[in-house]
Amino acid sequence: MVRRLRFNGTGSGVNGCPAIHEDLDSGEVIVHGPVLTDPSDIARLKHLGPDEVPIVVPRALLVDFGPKEADRVADIIGMDEFERLFTQLEHTAWRLETRRRYASDEATDTWAQFSRGEPVNWEGANEQWCAERREQSALGKRFERVRLLDSPATPGQLYLLDNARRNSAVGEDIRCLGRADAQRLQLPEEDFWIFDSRLVALLNFDADDNLVNVELITEPAAVNRYAQVRDAAWHYAVPYDTYA
Repeated sequence: MVRRLRFNGTGSGVNGCPAIHEDLDSGEVIVHGPVLTDPSDIARLKHLGPDEVPIVVPRALLVDFGPKEADRVADIIGMDEFERLFTQLEHTAWRLETRRRYASDEATDTWAQFSRGEPVNWEGANEQWCAERREQSALGKRFERVRLLDSPATPGQLYLLDNARRNSAVGEDIRCLGRADAQRLQLPEEDFWIFDSRLVALLNFDADDNLVNVELITEPAAVNRYAQVRDAAWHYAVPYDTYA
């Protein structure tokens, strides 16, 4: 079976070697780098098996990108604390949306209008949220999203594509990326916000597409992985109106 590998990071910004990957299923860590070739050095290694190859990596690579805990304890935050992140940020909030539907959308009046095939009236929808986004955007803070779209797009995705007009009007920059492109880029199928490139709010959903909880991630190496996902997704995504 093909491993599900996650690229954790590299100690070189030039040639990408040495580097660390992690098996998402087994938790095993895979390190690659320059091979140790000096026979006198190899002769002093203990327990080197006949099928094993010794490699050399800088200590900083393991410190920066190796797992810090055998079993990470999730830091679950309440919804009030999560909402405060959108006013406490200093400069950027960036979102990746990967799901095919969000159950909470389907409980709204705007969803009812959309599902009946009527033009959606976004003017009066969630006025408090809109006012807050306008206020924060006026302070120079950036709110950005990339939404994955299937081919063909699901009803939930088409609803959000229509909703992008409202979000854009209050200061968000919304872009879209095809799921096939996201899979080619090996982007994770995770929903998350990244704030100021220093902390991540991972949104966890159940099988019925309900938001279960929000997990706060602050460990620098982990945040860096999400920042790499952001950079790749943002580079290939296109403005929502162009995609539509």
